[in-house]
Amino acid sequence: MRPRLPFAAEIAVARAAGRLSRLVHAGGGTTIPGKVLWNLDPGAVDRLAAGLASGSALVSATNGKTTTAAMVASILGDRYRLVHNHAGANLVSGVASALLDARDADLGLFEVDEAAFPLVAARLQPRAVCLGNLFRDQLDRYGELELVAERWRGAVRELSDDAWLIVNGDDPQVGDLARERQRTITFGLDDPRHARSELPHAADSKWCLRCGTPYAYAASYVGHLGDYRCPACGHARPPLDVTARSLELRGLERSEFDLVTPAGTRRVRLALPGLYNVYNAVGAASLAQALGAGLDEVQAGLERFSPAFGRFERIAVSDRTVLLLLVKNPAGANEVVRTLCDGGVPRLLVLALNDATADGKDVSWIWDVDFEPLFDAPGLETIVASGSRAAELALRCKYAGFPADRVAVVPDLATALDRGLAETPPGGELVVMPTYTAMLELQAILTGRGHAPPYWERAA
Repeated sequence: MRPRLPFAAEIAVARAAGRLSRLVHAGGGTTIPGKVLWNLDPGAVDRLAAGLASGSALVSATNGKTTTAAMVASILGDRYRLVHNHAGANLVSGVASALLDARDADLGLFEVDEAAFPLVAARLQPRAVCLGNLFRDQLDRYGELELVAERWRGAVRELSDDAWLIVNGDDPQVGDLARERQRTITFGLDDPRHARSELPHAADSKWCLRCGTPYAYAASYVGHLGDYRCPACGHARPPLDVTARSLELRGLERSEFDLVTPAGTRRVRLALPGLYNVYNAVGAASLAQALGAGLDEVQAGLERFSPAFGRFERIAVSDRTVLLLLVKNPAGANEVVRTLCDGGVPRLLVLALNDATADGKDVSWIWDVDFEPLFDAPGLETIVASGSRAAELALRCKYAGFPADRVAVVPDLATALDRGLAETPPGGELVVMPTYTAMLELQAILTGRGHAPPYWERAA
């Protein structure tokens, strides 16, 4: 066994590695110092977190954790000195890197990958945890969502009795996690006007956790999220402590809702569209209140929040705009399609599908995305299919009924972006739906051309 360095020396080595990485990667390399520290001494992460006077809070979900955590940061930024992994590095190495940069922070706010959540929670011993949803995602990495849910259940049981657990009650797997704990806040949506008449075909949690009978839904909002009840054994959505009511969706620009809490009600005007962003906002509000924020702070923080990078982010390119809409699994992609249909279908759409490890090697999930409403709507004339799996996207478009002669297969992302911009009129907006690594590539292209600062600066 190699001798361990003194703690101060471990920190110095890891920070030096971070400085060198930023020089080599022109400011990036956000996980290198954390990886170095983790390899030197995994327990150093625990000690760094223990030095935060107000403790740590974790946010995890399949969809929306980056946006939810950023919303919490917007709410709490005046109350606490935050350390926040705002660039999206959400494995233990990313959390460790953020802690290494936390010279004077008193509260840690970390988004955490759903598979990494048990390990991070065990290390940091958080004072509050917000769990947003579980959807099928990257089956080659995570397995079926029931496996992730079981790991979450074990991690929740190990939380301190004093820790707050905030859960999305509209998700059967997640809402059930609060059953065994005292300090809980359950959130969800309560506006059947915006519910689907039935579950989408690719919904995940269809069957009762207790007896296996299909749930009956009084309201289905996003995928399997909604007001559910088992007709056989009675397992149902738990009572909601914090809800969004009287929702108004304003196309691609914004949404409004009544945030109803035990402390009162506020009308929130959110600069993000879609029901899934309302879920993010209600989860963020619940966590922020558990951490001491008042209702006025919550409202102000949500209303000044701007989109997290790549999630309904608009980037000006000369006299045009590029709108980046991240998609990474069927549930998220279906909601982007739904929002586009409600807000106005573009004339030209760039779809970009990669199969890097961070995307998931298995891209069969695109066949569970309901592209058909988008392709059937009037207005869409051209699709540019790009990324390392552009051909599969083009095939999916064909089977969705979109004319093959109106699909351009352009694997190179820079060329696809140029093609889309060339066909976008001055003053117009180019809509791009990329998977995760395709989004990062597009951001690097736009940054390299001087249209935007690096994503880690925009996320700060």
